[in-house]
Amino acid sequence: MSHAENGQMEGTLEDAGGRWRLRFTRPLAHPPEMVWRAITEPEHLQAWFPQRISGDWVVGGVVTFHKDLAPDFHGEVLAYAPPSLLEFRWGTDVIRLEIEERDGGCTLTLLDTIDEIGKAARDSAGWHECLDLLACNLDGERPAWRPGQRWAQVHPGYVEAFGPEGATIGPPPGYEPA
Repeated sequence: MSHAENGQMEGTLEDAGGRWRLRFTRPLAHPPEMVWRAITEPEHLQAWFPQRISGDWVVGGVVTFHKDLAPDFHGEVLAYAPPSLLEFRWGTDVIRLEIEERDGGCTLTLLDTIDEIGKAARDSAGWHECLDLLACNLDGERPAWRPGQRWAQVHPGYVEAFGPEGATIGPPPGYEPA
């Protein structure tokens, strides 16, 4: 049973020289090209990423993030090297996705560089749930939990790991702690 399946934490918090970085490393039993499609193609992104994304994946290009009942906002593509690297600005965060081939599949690393340490636990629990959704989608399975349920399972562990300063910003709308 993987950490994702048993609800254990897998994200870490790092000092990124004046900012903070959340790091998730997830082994996947799928070829890099399949995972690349899952992180760049709109029909696959909608299965796991928290917002719909439109625009072209080209360095310097503008991408737009859409969510029901929330205003759209824009980001910028910072790096694009198929099928191994995608980096973009998402609000004040910088999201970096790295894919490394390995025997039996690949390893996906998600890095989220943030300004406010207070949202580290909240966002780590969110990425944990997102990556679990990505794994389900790649495996052709439906998640065994409802939206927000996985977040509620893992959030307390991130609060404990990152301490009170890493948990001053509460859950996103519609998510409740366990």
